[in-house]
Amino acid sequence: METYKSEKVTIEHNIEVIYNKLSDPLVFKEHIDKNIDRLPEDARKHLESVKFEDDGISVDSPMGALKLSVSESVAPNMVKYTAQSSPVPFGLTINLEAIDETSTQAVTEINIELPFMLKTMVGSKLSDGAKKLGELIAKLPYGEM
Repeated sequence: METYKSEKVTIEHNIEVIYNKLSDPLVFKEHIDKNIDRLPEDARKHLESVKFEDDGISVDSPMGALKLSVSESVAPNMVKYTAQSSPVPFGLTINLEAIDETSTQAVTEINIELPFMLKTMVGSKLSDGAKKLGELIAKLPYGEM
């Protein structure tokens, strides 16, 4: 199993608030539903293939439906999503650490089991993906969700 990590990012919100939002996929559905009209057309089109459910997030992909389910959580420090149906086993872990009452540090990890040949072809893309995911986690509007 290979691990690709984001940089440490600082989020200007309390760790409990962040954990509660990231560990409940339905929070994202409610926020998107309320703000769908404010999103650009291309973002709305991409969201058509995403479904937020009680226990996870499903995405339609060229290889079929891909579902990430919350598989483990340790309040308020860690949320782990694991792929339930995927050509290769993988998971996403979000690690949180309180800096103080109003700031939290986060690191996002992509854990994936890749054959050696695939690792050499997509390893750098997965590193970039982990970095971008970490940046996205830091930019989420936690106060509005």
